[in-house]
This record gives sequence, structure tokens and C-alpha cells, in this order.
Amino acid sequence: MVAATAYALVTGNKVAGLHDHASHQDLDIAAERRGAELQGHDAQRDVRFGGAFPEIYDAGDKVFVSFEADGAIVKGYDRGSETFYEARVTDKRVQLYDHGAGAWFTFDVQDTDAAGNDLASSQSG
Repeated sequence: MVAATAYALVTGNKVAGLHDHASHQDLDIAAERRGAELQGHDAQRDVRFGGAFPEIYDAGDKVFVSFEADGAIVKGYDRGSETFYEARVTDKRVQLYDHGAGAWFTFDVQDTDAAGNDLASSQSG
């Protein structure tokens, strides 16, 4: 949820899915930013998340997570795990440092533009 929200916040692009390098899994998670608002859905947990920045509500864990962007860097606090995080957003990738785990996690982002491009190229070939 944090990686998808950070990407949508920084880029303004819709997130259609993530690939988690740590678990080697594709995650069915979507997020969309509209101004200061965000809405998202995590299909693995079958929960919605969203609200107005700087705090997004995770309905699954029933907690707020804060998001503060400075360029491509997003920092915040997860009230559920009571830990801070930092996310670095680059083109189609989010690197997330979880201070509680003391580890980096990498996620590749599939945005809706990329999904459309993949579909268009598979239909033209």
C-alpha cells in the first residue's frame, strides 16, 4: 500500500499493479491520485485505502499512514506498525526503506499507461 501510494503521489500516474522483488510476486494493487485525494484497492487483502494527504487510511489494518513528499522522496509514519519509512520513486520503481525492519524493499510499478502500451504492442505484433 505504501509503495503504490508513494508512486501515485509523486508521479500523478495510476498504479495498476506492483512486482515485489523480495517475495518475487506480482501484487494486484491499484492506486490513483486526484489532487490531494487518493483512492486505492489491495486485492490480496480485499481492502480499500485512501483519503486526503497527508494521511491515508488503510481499511484493512484500520490505521492511518502519513505521506510527505519532497520531490521523488516520500517519508512517513505507519501508525499500525509504529514505524517510519522512506520511499524513493524513480521511473516505474519504488525503493522502500522500512525503519522497523531495517531493510530496503523494491517494487516495480505497472501503471495504466504501461498496461495500455503492452496491450497495444501485443495486438500490433
